[in-house]
Amino acid sequence: MDVFSDLMMGFSVAISPINLLYLLIGAMVGMVVGVIPGFGPSAGLAILLPVTFGMDPTGAIMMLAAIYYGAMYGGTITSILLNTPGESATVASTFDGFPLARNGRAGPALVMQAAASFVGGTVGVILITILAPMFAQVSRSFGPPEYFLLAVMGMLTLIVMIGSHWKLGVISALIGFALGTVGVDLETGQGRYTFGSAELIGGVYFIPVAIGLFGLGELFFAFYTGLHRTGTGGIVQYDRQSRFWPTAEDWLSTRMTMVRGSILGFVVGVIPGAGATIASLMAYSTERSISRNGHNFGNGEMAGLVAPETANNAASSGAMIPLLTLGIPGSASTAVLLAAFLLWGLRPGPLFMETNPELAWGLIASMYLGNMALLAISIFAIPLFVQIIKVPYRILGPTVVVICAIGTFSVHASFIELYLMFAAGVIGFFMRLYGFSPAALVLALVLGPLAEEALRQTLTISRGSFMIFVDRAPSLWIIGVTVTLVLLLPLLNRFGSRNAASAESAGG
Repeated sequence: MDVFSDLMMGFSVAISPINLLYLLIGAMVGMVVGVIPGFGPSAGLAILLPVTFGMDPTGAIMMLAAIYYGAMYGGTITSILLNTPGESATVASTFDGFPLARNGRAGPALVMQAAASFVGGTVGVILITILAPMFAQVSRSFGPPEYFLLAVMGMLTLIVMIGSHWKLGVISALIGFALGTVGVDLETGQGRYTFGSAELIGGVYFIPVAIGLFGLGELFFAFYTGLHRTGTGGIVQYDRQSRFWPTAEDWLSTRMTMVRGSILGFVVGVIPGAGATIASLMAYSTERSISRNGHNFGNGEMAGLVAPETANNAASSGAMIPLLTLGIPGSASTAVLLAAFLLWGLRPGPLFMETNPELAWGLIASMYLGNMALLAISIFAIPLFVQIIKVPYRILGPTVVVICAIGTFSVHASFIELYLMFAAGVIGFFMRLYGFSPAALVLALVLGPLAEEALRQTLTISRGSFMIFVDRAPSLWIIGVTVTLVLLLPLLNRFGSRNAASAESAGG
């Protein structure tokens, strides 16, 4: 079938009443997760993944994906009204979003961010529709050597993007790899680091670690930084009597900004390890450099809000390509999504779209519908989300702890996993405090067993020779791309960080 026929089949799956319900629930929950300061898609996905047990895999994946890209929409609401990004990908949105709100344009800013998010997400999904089958076709020539190299590329690029703290990123990844070795060695049948516990024979389960690191860890860090004491004094209320909708000039002046941000964000999102944060910073920096009003960026320029918003939503779509076609997560959020696939016995990769066409194309089609739903929710549910922002942390904190505990225990009814979740929460707090990378740990925990399996298969095929990695053309291409990214990404990271710092000082 051609792409159009496949997409139509996907829509037939996505528009079933139950899948539409799951999609809408995911979109709304994603918005709420994004609105809560200090949280983000990784935390939301990790906490809510156990809720999907027992659901149909197609509907569950659609709902989790909607939470993932829906959090990008919600995170900007706090960036505009509180000058507090909901998660790291919306940091750049504070540079001009909050000044717009202080200038009495909170309403137009919120509407424009919703429209920009919709454009970025939709352009990203269109590009997924076109490019994902091509990526899958190319990756069919991949074998165990290529999969091992792809896992290495995903970890290396993420560590490089950490920047000056790359050593801490390496340590974080090594901890994740170490946890991934716990359990039974499938080749020898011997237990590894189980300490006599029958519950660890199957290895360290991903869910309690992810919930602890992202859910409890972020909550503990929020309390440590005093976020629970900030109250709502810094919130900018939009006046319902004032102009709510953007002007014609707002739309006309940002139309090409949306195009540039969408394309740039998607390209960066496809690169494993780069992610929506660097995409939004790069889009902001690029727009500031070429705009006629670049001197006004940081003081309430609408293009300064639109650029990062289109980019981070396009990047979240772009990150789905390596996940679906290669089985390689490029970020902590897509690592949680990969874990969800594996829970239902699904293995994303070159043959995934061919062997599971209804699920793959149903997911892609649901992203079109999800972006339309999020556009409507973003605009017309703004008063509701403003009230959510006002929920004090003394209520929110204990609620999150209870949800994390229930979600973890409901998976296997294991007290060891419950203890592991709380331990991971404490570790996650200290990792945030001292600059380590929870995302690198989680990615290594997911990729570690896959990389180990691929490496063992590779060495079995080559009879122990590592020359197989340079004897195969696909492997050489992956090595070349990895080296290029490792050399290029620090420059892009430094460029985005420098411009972000100058924007903050200009708007401060």
